Amino acid sequence: MDDGTAAELGAGKYLLVTSYRRNGTPVATPVWVVRDGEALGVWTSADSWKVKRIRNRADVLVGPCDLRGNSTGDQVPATAEICDAATTARYRKLIARKYGLTGRLTLFGSRLRRGADGTVGIRITL
Repeated sequence: MDDGTAAELGAGKYLLVTSYRRNGTPVATPVWVVRDGEALGVWTSADSWKVKRIRNRADVLVGPCDLRGNSTGDQVPATAEICDAATTARYRKLIARKYGLTGRLTLFGSRLRRGADGTVGIRITL
């Protein structure tokens, strides 16, 4: 893995994660991103389509993007895996730290709506 690429992507505000439907159609989704050692971490709803797609096919493309998901750089191949509860909790803390008040409010609202088990972390390795 290119640690420089992971550092750049982890330092960005948004990450474009392209996962694949069963028929091979790519679906790109912008998400918040945090650095997880040599990997990247994202957090999402446990019942989201991206989680279902990643469970079926772990290879993804990742790259920088803006809030609306418009690519702002090249995408690189990566592997995604759904995290356990402990890693998901760690990603929540990292997101709260990186995204400040907005991150904390989003996490709080999500916890009220979905409960503690309603979200999962996704670990992405380049």
